[in-house]
Amino acid sequence: MHNLKPLNRAVAAVLLGGGAAGVFLGANALQNGRVFGQEKATQQQVNQAEDLSTVFRDVGKRVETSVVNIEMHKTIKAPKSVPLPDDMLRRFFPNGVPQQQQPDGGDDEQAPDNGGGPGGGGYEQVGTGSGVIMEVDGHTGYVLTNNHVAGGATEMTITLADGRKITNAKLLGADPKTDLAVVKIEADDLKAANWGDSATLQQGDWIMAFGSPFGYIGSMTHGIVSALNRSQVGILGNQGYEDFIQVDAPINPGNSGGPLVNLHGDVVGINTAIRSQSGGFEGIGFAIPINEAKWVYAQLKDHGKVTRGWLGVAIQDVTAVPDVAKGVGYEQNNGVVVEQLVPESPANGHLKVYDVITSINGKPVRSVTELRNRVAEEVPGSELNMIVFRDGKEMPVMVKLGTQPENMTLGSNRPTAPSEGNTQNGEALGMRLGTPDDQMVQKFGLPEGVKGAIVTAVTPRSAADRAHIMPGDVITSVDRHSVSNSQEAMSQIANHKGDRPILLYVETGGAAGGHIVAVSPKH
Repeated sequence: MHNLKPLNRAVAAVLLGGGAAGVFLGANALQNGRVFGQEKATQQQVNQAEDLSTVFRDVGKRVETSVVNIEMHKTIKAPKSVPLPDDMLRRFFPNGVPQQQQPDGGDDEQAPDNGGGPGGGGYEQVGTGSGVIMEVDGHTGYVLTNNHVAGGATEMTITLADGRKITNAKLLGADPKTDLAVVKIEADDLKAANWGDSATLQQGDWIMAFGSPFGYIGSMTHGIVSALNRSQVGILGNQGYEDFIQVDAPINPGNSGGPLVNLHGDVVGINTAIRSQSGGFEGIGFAIPINEAKWVYAQLKDHGKVTRGWLGVAIQDVTAVPDVAKGVGYEQNNGVVVEQLVPESPANGHLKVYDVITSINGKPVRSVTELRNRVAEEVPGSELNMIVFRDGKEMPVMVKLGTQPENMTLGSNRPTAPSEGNTQNGEALGMRLGTPDDQMVQKFGLPEGVKGAIVTAVTPRSAADRAHIMPGDVITSVDRHSVSNSQEAMSQIANHKGDRPILLYVETGGAAGGHIVAVSPKH
């Protein structure tokens, strides 16, 4: 009796009056009660697991009929593939990415040599991917998939969930900037999936991925939402629109273009890419949010291309350039800093370099990704009402949007050659400055008539070096005061007061436009 736990002692004290048998029976009753309780809890857990299995089964039955397999052929007039570094984000390419598709395209393909080779007429690529029927009108179905699956295809075979094959599929349009495409098919008894709302997704939500991994049609996997709003992943290039859903549901080659769905069977994303060192799934997959895809789908279906609104600015997240924000007196973490205005763009005459955009059409702006996506989805010609932080206060700014050009590349590569040249005596912030002359303009490859202070040398580990200023850069303003030569630049730097960083506007390599550099001399 001395080894009993406190609870057992209390039970024994009650039962001792009944003799030893009473103690024995009481102990058995207690043990049996625990066993019964465990059996009851276990059965409840089984019931819960079966309930979840039922949900998965129901979702599978509801969605599977809308998922298709896409086999495509396309001709590539380039060497068929190039090797990928092991740490590169792969778009379902265990054998390398076709050169023509970089950086914003690719297919789940193996590319057999068709006698092409360099100068031999090219290669025929045979690839397989997935898609989902999102709309049915009579005998016509509209399939949403990836651009890297269907874009540029010269021939497609669509296999439905019931095994029927469709060979007269037509590509209505493709958009490399979002990696989406729409294909039209004709057949009887087509079933459309339900549009979901990706804005309701939260980290940890159950999701299921459908498609044809490795050609196994009718496959389904499940997992959770690992993260939301993944940008700068590196899939779509500098001009792409990345705002991915990250998932841990197994996604493999052939899943591209298939639907990502929630527990209600509603499509919340389009499976697009994986992060992999082996070419297979390793725990990180990416899907395009269906709210973004729905807008692109409508334009591709109706017009064959996507027309986007255009503001005409180069911008940076406030959190990416905290010294710049501090330099203009902005103390919040949300918003984007205007670094450059594209010549003759809609923003000219309305926005200014150093503005911090904090709101668009009454909704806060938190990041560059958010601003770009929202501007792109506006109709060209519509008015965009913004709140910007300028000169220490917030103010409203209205801009009438233009139509986004096909190519929005700004700037050029920085020159890397060291220089000396006709410099002014004296050093400011670890850089030597010179006034443009013919010799200096020719040496750095600058345009004729350039005005400003040319950086001719930078001291290693100096404030200028830490701010990534390089020889050949042209400083055109200091603390928002225009400068046309080195003397004016040096004077403005000397006149800087207070603890804020010195704000320089720098044009790199003589390119039109430039960017803001915040130099903190005390660090």
